[in-house]
Amino acid sequence: MADQLKSDWGWHSTWPAPAKINLFLHVVGRRPDGYHLLQTVFRFLDHGDSLRFAPRADGQIVPTSLLPGVTAAQDLTVRAALALQAASGIEQGVSITLDKRLPLGGGLGGGSSDAATTLLALNHLWGCRLSRADLQAIGLKLGADVPVFIHGHSAFGEGVGEQLTDVLPAPAWYLVLTPAVAVSTAEIFSAPELRRDTPAIRPDAWHSGFGGNDLEAVTCGRYPEVARHLEWLRTLVAAGLAARSAMSGSGACCFAEFGDETAARAGLAGLPPDMRGFVACGLDQHPLRATFFGLT
Repeated sequence: MADQLKSDWGWHSTWPAPAKINLFLHVVGRRPDGYHLLQTVFRFLDHGDSLRFAPRADGQIVPTSLLPGVTAAQDLTVRAALALQAASGIEQGVSITLDKRLPLGGGLGGGSSDAATTLLALNHLWGCRLSRADLQAIGLKLGADVPVFIHGHSAFGEGVGEQLTDVLPAPAWYLVLTPAVAVSTAEIFSAPELRRDTPAIRPDAWHSGFGGNDLEAVTCGRYPEVARHLEWLRTLVAAGLAARSAMSGSGACCFAEFGDETAARAGLAGLPPDMRGFVACGLDQHPLRATFFGLT
């Protein structure tokens, strides 16, 4: 069945790169090399970017368009394709077309998801035959969030986010707000006021609704627009319309959790005219997981 599903994906296909949110995010320590030790739960959304790939005979990796302020050398899809070439010895090239829907610096993992989908797609299209573990190892060198998109399941993340244990969050819909600011993750993690000593828990101790986001106070203090959007979401929680609200990653995006789509869309309909957002359903699996790893 998996091979039959794989045959449906080819150079003609549009490949999904879903968003993620962090249902909680705690900073539990810091390694000697300066990297922070985290605990978090990653959940995918049925909303995101998409990519298309076209073969090239010249061996070059060519993005058909670049995002403002991003060079080809910085583009994560280009870096992912080059890393896969190097790891597999494949000499084929590719043109990459990215349909970008997720904001830059939004905390939704857009660039990491794009990189992961590039690795998954080209591993198949180029016939590299690398394992999921191989792809996750390549992805980790591109960014700490890339491995979870290759892992492909809602997961409790530890370490820098690469140690993953599957979890099943409660079914939910989300109203995600997208403030018009790009938050620097490096700035937030280097902030002296950031708390870095939240007590760690075991993955099996996590439950839906547990925890907060240790980065939230720092980001809100430095980016007033994030604070304003989060405060509006909290009015929905206070009114009993949403179950909870939080910031995702280091921001800027914030979300409120609802029990059903109707309630989430009612929240979106009441959004102030100077705010933007979208409604999405939480996903337990990446759209490509079952197809390319024979998993359910």
